[in-house]
Amino acid sequence: MTTTDTGLPLFILGRGADPHSERGVDCPGDLPPASDPDLVARAERAKAALGDRLFVLGHHYQRDEVIRFADVTGDSFKLAREAAARPEAEYIVFCGVHFMAESADILTGDDQKVVLPDMAAGCSMADMATFDQVEEAWDVLSDLGLAEVTVPITYMNSSADIKAFCGRNGGAVCTSSNARRALTWAFDQGPEGPGKAAGDRKVLFLPDQHLGRNTAVLEMGFSLEDCVVYNPHRPNGGLTDQQLRDAKMILWRGHCSVHGRFSAACVDDVRARVPGVNVLVHPECRHDVVTKADHVGSTEYIIKTLEQAPAGSAWAVGTELNLVKRLAAAHPDKTVTFLDRTVCYCSTMNRIDLPHLVWALESLAEGRVVNQITVDPDTTHWAKIALDRMLALP
Repeated sequence: MTTTDTGLPLFILGRGADPHSERGVDCPGDLPPASDPDLVARAERAKAALGDRLFVLGHHYQRDEVIRFADVTGDSFKLAREAAARPEAEYIVFCGVHFMAESADILTGDDQKVVLPDMAAGCSMADMATFDQVEEAWDVLSDLGLAEVTVPITYMNSSADIKAFCGRNGGAVCTSSNARRALTWAFDQGPEGPGKAAGDRKVLFLPDQHLGRNTAVLEMGFSLEDCVVYNPHRPNGGLTDQQLRDAKMILWRGHCSVHGRFSAACVDDVRARVPGVNVLVHPECRHDVVTKADHVGSTEYIIKTLEQAPAGSAWAVGTELNLVKRLAAAHPDKTVTFLDRTVCYCSTMNRIDLPHLVWALESLAEGRVVNQITVDPDTTHWAKIALDRMLALP
């Protein structure tokens, strides 16, 4: 194992594993081979044998071979809430990534078991903000007397530890659909008292800098100068004390590996290639992409926008490719294309494949619970407080 210049471990492809990371964990037992022609029939048999004891959740970014077995499809928060609404299901099989399964475990009952078919299905964005890093950043703010006027807001795409951190420190969770409401709440409900007027309040936004910046600047009237980026790999976040004092939005240096790859050049290129195209992107995209787009919104917003679009219209969509392909197939009366010429799937989401799903379902049918995701009680308590604050938003 080698290390980067930041001191973080670097594993050569196919060699080594970090048991403390969301990624790099091997599944126990033998998976059926991907070439097995009976995989679909095996999955159907195992699911039928489990009956109502099983509830399968499929994230929009999943591959088609997996999504066909989902009882419900949706984004991460919708799926977690769907799981919580099925108390009769003994097993929740979450075809998504690690932080999503954690949220499902937080919101479901103690007698329910959440299973992730492949423990290596992590999220690079969630991994960009670790608990120790965020605690260290909070110490920096505390030393400057800023923590008491700062409200931490974390995107749903974060670990349970980070959600719990926000719960403990008066903050909340947000989704890409309600980020503006969460930020408005944070600035409105901040600490009161001498020197703590509304104008002094700040938000520490975790872990996606792009969603935080796009929401603050494009929806709430903040300037780019009001936003600073905190780099956890640099002393003081790479910022001066005065920059932290002056900032309204302290953005964590994190991003989505899929949405972050879209560029302003992609928008210019597709407009040149497709006359009259509508550019529709996710707010996890970079600021220069979002400002060039025609429509910006969450995954559910993207789906609804295409459903309501007139026949014959043309759309270039900036989000994960599995979803874009599925939307193109669902709307043959419209031209739906991927925003970038380069194919880009969510590599960690795609770790949940049919062999892993079959292995998990057959194991459950045989009475063996595999790859159970369990969040400890203290973390669950504080993370749920942060989630409940979000649910209480006006």
